[in-house]
Order: sequence, then structure tokens, then C-alpha cells
Amino acid sequence: MRSPHLPVIAVTLGEPAGVGPEIVVEAAADPAVRAAARCFVVGEERALRAAADALGRNLKLEHAADPAAAAFPGDAITLADTATLSAPVPWGRITPEGGAASFAAIAAACRLAAAGKVGAVATAPIHKECLRAAAVPYIDHTAMFSALTGSAGVMTMFATGALRIFFLTRHLALRDVPAAITFDGVREGIIAAARHLRSLGFARPRIAVAALNPHGGEHGLFGSEEEEIIAPAVRAAAPEVAADLAGPVPADAVFHKAATGAYDAVLSLYHDQGHIAAKTLDFHGTVSFTLGLPFLRTSVDHGTAFDIAGQGIADARGMKAAILAAAGFAASYRGARAGQRGSGSPGAGGTTIPEKRERH
Repeated sequence: MRSPHLPVIAVTLGEPAGVGPEIVVEAAADPAVRAAARCFVVGEERALRAAADALGRNLKLEHAADPAAAAFPGDAITLADTATLSAPVPWGRITPEGGAASFAAIAAACRLAAAGKVGAVATAPIHKECLRAAAVPYIDHTAMFSALTGSAGVMTMFATGALRIFFLTRHLALRDVPAAITFDGVREGIIAAARHLRSLGFARPRIAVAALNPHGGEHGLFGSEEEEIIAPAVRAAAPEVAADLAGPVPADAVFHKAATGAYDAVLSLYHDQGHIAAKTLDFHGTVSFTLGLPFLRTSVDHGTAFDIAGQGIADARGMKAAILAAAGFAASYRGARAGQRGSGSPGAGGTTIPEKRERH
């Protein structure tokens, strides 16, 4: 039995046809993870056993519906079996059964975290097409967690080393990004990023806003968004946040500057702008944080890797990093969120998550 003082982290298996179950098996057995957290795995026993077989591991399980009733033995994985699958889904295949199973695990982990039974949630990757096949009405993890907890103002942050990246927009076609960059959106994104950084312990964060156009637009030569939208939004946000702001900073320089200590975080304007920077710096070690929920959620920054699923060769470093980050920040994040509720901050109200949700 591991120390009762270690934080309990709910770990979801992700899409059962992908590498999620494999990297969870590997991460849950890692000595560094076991020394930092008690992993309460949530998902399908069939998927977990198939992953252990692919890895050539002898799987020992402790079954528990509630972490309070679990012993967390040192030689076993503690599992809350969601039991939606009648048979294992085929590796690397898009199926509605896989999408439904991954959503069921996320909903169950949300309920545990909202009830205070786990300190944080760490998630393995899910597959958007499987979710769509299962008629799950959410496109990604962030949308699910936001809806299931009734949380507004939720933001994604990537972290690797000294580099932290927030995303103003996320899953948009590139052609739609310029229209989505608005004065109010940038201003509110800066304010939210500062609030979230304070929840992680940054008393006065230093935040840079990335430019949209090459060389920051060159005073309108390559685009007007910097002068007409981004710079005015930065100026407007400055008196509203206890933070040091910079921007727009050309995107070909801002991430390097942040990674070498000039800024505590960058507000990236669109998905690939920030993803490329983080994943080039450290593909396997980047952790995705979802901030603004009643509890902390972390995740790997990669997908389901259908092409190698079931081969026992998936790299588990990202899953390990996500669990360690969840364990490291869970208590301070909950404390900060409790303080925000006490001060009447928006989006910090209580949460009740239903056992079942209608799918349409």
C-alpha cells in the first residue's frame, strides 16, 4: 500500500483503439509516478488488459468504484471499470464503441473530481472521429470538461520546461483564424491567462502576446491586426491585471524568448502557432493543462497514434509527465480556485455532474 498522503489522480484511458491504454499501463507502473501519486485509473478493463498483453506485462488489478475504498497496492493498478465494451475494440479502428467508452471514462473522472474524491484528472488521448461516430456532442476534451462542469472561461495551457503557452483560439480552420482575433477576445484572453497563472503560483506573471502576421505585421505592411486589434487590446488589459504584459511580439521570436526565461507564458493566437513551438522543443515532455475548471486537468499533448496502437512501442513519457504535473499542482490549484470562489470570481461556482447525459 502506498502512502495515504500522496495525491489521488484520476487517469482516464482515452480512446481504447489508440495508444492510451498502453501508455497508462506504462505510466502507472513507473517508479517516479508511484512515488508522487496514487493513480486511480478510469476506463475499460478489456482495453487495459489488451494493452498489457501488447506490452507483454502481467497485469494485476485492484477494482474500486471509489478511491476512498481503494488500497492502492504497490504491485497493481487500481481501476474503476466503466464497463461499456462487450468486447475489445480493434486497434487503430474508428468505432462508435470506442468513442462512447472514452467519453464514459471522462464523465466518470469528472464526477470523481467534482466531488473532491480525486485531486486532479490526467487524460490519455481521445479520437474526434470516434466521438462523432458515438454521437458524443463535444469535439474535444476541453469542450467536454467545460460542459460537464458548467465552467466558463476555460483555457488550454501547454507547458514544457520554462515554456508555457495559452491558446486564444484552438480548433479552427486556419482561414477562419483572422476573423476570430478580436479586440475583446485578446483582452479577455490576457486577463484569463493572468488569472490562471496566478492559480499555479505566479504572483505577478509576465505574459507576451504573439503576433499574427510575419514580423508582427511590419506596421501594416503584412497585415493590420497587430496595430488595429492586438496592441490596443494589450494596452487595454494592462490596468486590469496584476501582470507585466508585452506584445504583439513576432511569433518567430516570442516562443524562444519565453523558453529562455523572458516571459512566464505566451498567449498564442491559434492552434498550430503554439503547438509547433512546444512540440518542437519537447514532443514527448509537453503537458497540456486545462485551467478554469473546479479541478486541475492535465493531458498528453499527442494523439491516439492509431498507426502504432497495439504494438507495445508507444512512448509513455508524456503520460508520465501529465500525471506528475497533476500531482504537483493539484493542491495549490484547488486552493487558488477556493480563494477565487470566496472572492466572487466568475466561473468558480459549485459543480454537479449527472451520472448520465443524453447523447444527440
